[in-house]
Amino acid sequence: MKPVTGLNNIHFHSLVRRQTVESHFSHWTVDDQEFLDRIQKGAVTTGYREGVLIVSVKSEGFFSSIIKLKEGDSLCGEFTARREGEEPRIQMYAEGHKIPAKAVDIILYSHALLASSGDNESDADYEIVSVNARDTEGMHPITVNTLLANHFGADGGTDTKMPPEIFEAALKKSYNYWKDKVLCKE
Repeated sequence: MKPVTGLNNIHFHSLVRRQTVESHFSHWTVDDQEFLDRIQKGAVTTGYREGVLIVSVKSEGFFSSIIKLKEGDSLCGEFTARREGEEPRIQMYAEGHKIPAKAVDIILYSHALLASSGDNESDADYEIVSVNARDTEGMHPITVNTLLANHFGADGGTDTKMPPEIFEAALKKSYNYWKDKVLCKE
């Protein structure tokens, strides 16, 4: 991993703006400038395809909504669009409380990648599409449903362009991580 340089033209995509205290997603309490400063000081790796960057940042002020399920836990869900104009998707969660994150990855998509599917919201070089905060060190894989939506071209998904054997390996890794975890909602 190397420090991020030259990422001065970044936009907060509407997908990341839905990550609030009230949501069942990770959220943060730092202001936008501190958020962007952390990206500049973060460590970058490439994502699942060209045009996707994963920036690991300092975790203070970020909260994880990932909880490990126990047998008998109840799940709730919604069939709702992630944003206006998209087809709805199944979103599952459990009742629980978010906790301070131990590790945080900021997911950036390049302008070219988002523009190829008409999902860009600005002319910025990169748009922040997700904050993945967790209570464990190390990266966690993309969720099964997000991976499937991306790979099979669901409305709003970004094609993985993975050959079948790479997709199957990614799906197995995702399944094994997420099979007993879910996002929580107060």
